[in-house]
Amino acid sequence: LQQNSEAATMYGRLQQTFPNSTYVLAQLATAHYQMREFDESQACFEGLLKVDPYRLDHVDTYSNILYVKESKRALSYVAHNAVMIDKYRPETCCIIGNYYSLKAEHEKAVLYFQRALRLDRNYLSAWTLMGHEHVELKNTGAAIHAYRQAVDINSRDYRAWYALGQTYEILQMPFYSLFYYRKATALRPYDARMWSALAGCYKQLNRKAEAIRCYERAESNNDREGIALQELARLHHESGNDVQAANCYARNLARRDAQQLDSGADTIEALKFLADYCKRRGELEQAQQLCTRLLDCGGSQVRLPRSSAARMPCFARGAQRRACDTIPSRDRRCPTTSSRPIVRIQDVEEAKATLRDIRSQMGAGRT
Repeated sequence: LQQNSEAATMYGRLQQTFPNSTYVLAQLATAHYQMREFDESQACFEGLLKVDPYRLDHVDTYSNILYVKESKRALSYVAHNAVMIDKYRPETCCIIGNYYSLKAEHEKAVLYFQRALRLDRNYLSAWTLMGHEHVELKNTGAAIHAYRQAVDINSRDYRAWYALGQTYEILQMPFYSLFYYRKATALRPYDARMWSALAGCYKQLNRKAEAIRCYERAESNNDREGIALQELARLHHESGNDVQAANCYARNLARRDAQQLDSGADTIEALKFLADYCKRRGELEQAQQLCTRLLDCGGSQVRLPRSSAARMPCFARGAQRRACDTIPSRDRRCPTTSSRPIVRIQDVEEAKATLRDIRSQMGAGRT
């Protein structure tokens, strides 16, 4: 039913009654993991291993958390310990596969996921994770086969459906992606990532009305990444609804400020639109503040309008997007980039021109 919050609450109550139950603690850790509360889940798994240090059940899920948090040392320790306990367990092979994947040794990772499947042909997690590794190796055919095997084992596993959608998106087959994203959304209706992926597919097919509705569902389901608001603003702007666009840009800008995120491309885009919008509405003082903030965003770093991403092959762009969007089963994090924003020369010149225009209008108003 994917009601992980209710399950975590119930297992929390059971833990008070059965404080030494390893089963309850393992289920509580899994529920937190499904809700992407990795710190709480990691704490539960560490407590579980203290009570039962020779346990291997669910430790593969613990290795996924360490993978997401890029804890190489901790994952290395867990893998070594699992080998010492029983190197012929599927969970052990899966943990080692995660370790090699974190080290970007994807061929070795595939080898260990294959070993896990030789030990247990119905090991769902190994099929899905092996599919991720094949995507990293640009072997989309093998990735699709692995994900389909996972779906055949458990048709209610939203991770495999979602991964199939992303793989076909890399192959630029949006109608196939739409089918699989719909499957994932039906299984996980309260996950903002599913709705954002579905909306992106509709947007690619130029079905803006459906894309707007999906992004609104994503925003109503606690979109942590803030993708939905930014995309909603763009779609409303393209549809000529500047009032709604300004509202979405302002909300996303407030969210980024509240989270103290570095000024990036989304912030610059929001500031540009809001400054122009306020200027057209005659709110000159607010427009001046926005333009001044826009000029302060990039400092001395500027770039030409044509970005290196525009010259990137379509497959590489798809793989990079996949890493940033996160596959739910492992929640891969975005590759680290420079914390300082890079503003285009065109953005700077436009902001300066707008600021000069605003100041001239304000001066004329005073006279």
